[in-house]
Amino acid sequence: MTSISPLKEIIKKGLFGDYEGKKDNELINIKEITKLLIVQIVQYKNSSLEIKELPIDKLILPNDALGVNSNQDTRLLWNGPKNWLLVSNKKELLSGLKQSFRENDFAITDLSHSRAVIELEGDNAKEILKKGCPFNFNELKKNNCVNSVFNGITITIDMLNDSPNNLRLFALRSFGESLYHSISDACLEDGFKAI
Repeated sequence: MTSISPLKEIIKKGLFGDYEGKKDNELINIKEITKLLIVQIVQYKNSSLEIKELPIDKLILPNDALGVNSNQDTRLLWNGPKNWLLVSNKKELLSGLKQSFRENDFAITDLSHSRAVIELEGDNAKEILKKGCPFNFNELKKNNCVNSVFNGITITIDMLNDSPNNLRLFALRSFGESLYHSISDACLEDGFKAI
């Protein structure tokens, strides 16, 4: 069975909006990210295990609000108290998770096919999100994440880099098309390049 990306027929590649006379680095780049392993990890209330004892791809689960721990292939996002999102290029991590994280202490849920992932890159990427999201993006820095809404669509925002701004937006697959149209509409004023 072949996996079909949520935005396969939606994103049309090219330049859109007010792009004329602007350099590539002045435009917002929008692309769909596919083939990621996305796993929700939840520690049960009655679990007494210390999360420091359970590394994933040599990373410890972050315990601070907005925290992200990462390496080249894997990102661990704090999603709430005792609740994390693992995002990785390494699909084989799932089997190791199920062995390391006992089902009496943790719920491990593969969300890979239930999420649409859109990446924004450009100096004004935060400004685009400010148009539809109530979060104070001046506080968001590299390796931070936040759960919020964009024009009424629940999203998780992961700040990959801050020079230039590079953000990943995760939404339920069924809202992927609406999120893409909302984001691309917000980008028209600055001009954007769909990749």
